[in-house]
Amino acid sequence: MADLQPEELRVVLYSHDSQGLGHTRRNLAIAHALSAGLPGHANRKVTGLLVTGESSATRFDVPAGWDWVVLPGIRKSTEGYRPRHLTIGQDALIQLRMHMIDAVFDRFRPHLVVVDRHAFGVDGELGQALTNLRLRRPACKVVLGLREVLDSPHAMEQEWSRMGGIDVLAPVFDQIWVYGDPAIHDPLGTGEIPGTLGPLVRYTGYLAAGRVSRGRSTPVGQPYVLTMAGGGSDGLALLLAAAGAEVPEGYGHLVITGPQMPKEHRRLVERAAGPGTSVVVKVRDALSEIEGASAIVSMGGYNSVSEIMTTSAPALIVPRTEPRMEQLIRASALARHGVVEMCHPDDLSPELIGAWFGRAAGTRVGRSTVDLTGVAALAPLAAELLATEAGSQDRRWVHAAV
Repeated sequence: MADLQPEELRVVLYSHDSQGLGHTRRNLAIAHALSAGLPGHANRKVTGLLVTGESSATRFDVPAGWDWVVLPGIRKSTEGYRPRHLTIGQDALIQLRMHMIDAVFDRFRPHLVVVDRHAFGVDGELGQALTNLRLRRPACKVVLGLREVLDSPHAMEQEWSRMGGIDVLAPVFDQIWVYGDPAIHDPLGTGEIPGTLGPLVRYTGYLAAGRVSRGRSTPVGQPYVLTMAGGGSDGLALLLAAAGAEVPEGYGHLVITGPQMPKEHRRLVERAAGPGTSVVVKVRDALSEIEGASAIVSMGGYNSVSEIMTTSAPALIVPRTEPRMEQLIRASALARHGVVEMCHPDDLSPELIGAWFGRAAGTRVGRSTVDLTGVAALAPLAAELLATEAGSQDRRWVHAAV
C-alpha cells in the first residue's frame, strides 16, 4: 500500500492594491518565503492564491503551486476609493469583490490567510468573508500583516476606531505580523498599534534578505546610479528632479517611472532627461536593478526601502508626505540610524540630486545593525501558528463587516 501523503497546506494572501505595487511585491515575497520554507517545517507541500486588485501583478513570477485571483481594480480619489476601470458605483464594486473573496475562502478552504495591511479590506469588503471563514473553517489561522510604520498615531487611532475597535479585531485574527525591527521603529511603542493588541504581535524583521531576484532587464551598462518611484502614480516631482540631475562622470543613470505613472507625466520625465540618463517604464525585477546600482534615489515605500537595505549602496530617500505620514516616519527613523539619507520633497531639485550622486556614487553603507531577516522568519512563524490547536467552538466570533 502506498504511503499516505499529508494534505497540502493551502494559503491565501490578500492585498487590496489601490496605489503602487507595494502590497503586491510584499505578498510575493511572503509567498516565495512560505513556499520555500514551510515544507521543511511542516512536512507538507504548499499551494496558494494571491488575491490582488492590481491587474499588472500577474507579470510577476509566482512560486510553483501558486496562482493569482485578480479582483476588479480600485483607485484612490479625493472622495475615497472608486472603481479603477468599471463604470459601476463603488458600492456595487465592493459587493462584487466581497463575493469573489468569499468564494475563494469557501472553495479553496485555506489553512492560513494573511491579510496585508487593511484588516477588513477596502470599505469593509473582507468583513463578511472573514466571518464566514471562521464559521466554516474555525481551524484556519488568520494573520494581519503590517508594515513596521503605519501612519501618525493620531491617524491610526481614528483608523482603528473606524474598523470597530479592539472588540471587533481581536476575535478575528490569531496573530499580527509586523514586518520590521522594533529597534528602528516600534509601532506598539508609538501607539500606531493599540497596546491591547500587543499579545498578538510578532516582529519578523524587515522582509529584505532572501528575496528572490530574477536578473537585470535594462540596457544601462555598469556602473550606474538609479532613481525609482515605486508604482509611479505620484512620483512626478522626484523623477523630474532626478532626470535633470547631472550624472557623475563614468556612470549611467537609470530612471524607472513605474507602470502606474500617467503617460503625460512619463513624457515630461523623458523630456527632462539629461545626458547619460535612460528612462524606462518598468523592469522585470526591481531588486536586480537595485543590486547592481552604485547609488540609489527612491521614494520611501516599504518594499523599495527593504530591497535597498539588502545592499551596501548608499540611498537617498525622498518620502511621500501625503495622504499618509508613513514614508516620512520610515525615512526619518532609518536616517537617524545612519542606514539611509533623507531629503524632504520640498527640498528637491536637480542640483541637490546631482550633488548627492556625485558624492555618494561608489561609496558603501553598512546596514548590519538592522534586522533584515524577516523573509527567513516567516516559515517557522507560520508553522508554529499552524501547529497550535484550533480555537474552541464557542469562541466569540463577531460580524466583522464595517
